[in-house]
Amino acid sequence: MTNTKVFRLGGDLEVRRIGYGAMRLANAPHERSGMTAPIWTAPTDRAESIALLRTAVDRGVNFFDTADAYALGANEELLAEALQPHRDDVVIATKVGVLRPSPAEWITHGHPAYLRQQAELSLRRLRTDRLDLLYLHRIDPAYPLADQIGALGQLQEEGKVRHIGLSEVSVAEIEEAARIAPIASVQNLYNLAERGHDPVIDHTAEREIAFVPYFPVSGGDQAELSEVAAELGATPSQTALAWLLHRAPNVLPIPGTSSPVHLAENTGALELALTDDQFKRLAG
Repeated sequence: MTNTKVFRLGGDLEVRRIGYGAMRLANAPHERSGMTAPIWTAPTDRAESIALLRTAVDRGVNFFDTADAYALGANEELLAEALQPHRDDVVIATKVGVLRPSPAEWITHGHPAYLRQQAELSLRRLRTDRLDLLYLHRIDPAYPLADQIGALGQLQEEGKVRHIGLSEVSVAEIEEAARIAPIASVQNLYNLAERGHDPVIDHTAEREIAFVPYFPVSGGDQAELSEVAAELGATPSQTALAWLLHRAPNVLPIPGTSSPVHLAENTGALELALTDDQFKRLAG
């Protein structure tokens, strides 16, 4: 019987289907919420953040997501320190291709040499000789996609990157990139309220490419969500995550939190099973 709680990322890295997005572990706790959170400096509650990441491992999480742009690399350093005792048992994904000249600016930059340099810095900050999964954070229209993916492919050929991913892409862009190098994962905005990437989920599911929805915990129809949650004996957030897991077997949500209570809630979603009727009701 197929284990629906795990997915073989890239065909060889077995990860549990509720991961952890570390983006919000930055700045002070009161600065982490909202779409405009700065994600600019290392967390002021570093010891608590490290303890939380280790608790995530204890709860079965073995897929962690970061980026070189999160707190100018401090987020990668935080994960490296926290997960070092478990390094052989976890998969860490990171991203390159975004400049951060100020707390409010996220600027796409895909010069191939820059991408390769940032990957080298990520290797150092994550204290490893090979990145498990390296995403192109955003496609930069200023450079040919072949050159951007080619830079990541070169790193893969050199043994510095195990698998390549894309973020915020269309089906056409995935197909174009896949002609240059194998694509193991796609990370797009997707949740109950934001379902514009349904075609991407279907495309990646057919090809056994991981689909990693970021900002996965979002409501949709709150009344229906609360009703289904009550039927399951679960919270609305757990139910929203369970809906994503039901959507397709390649979907790997990465909810982030700095709360141990919410962490337990998020990981508990893996134990929920929606009926087809409940799934359809939530989908509207």
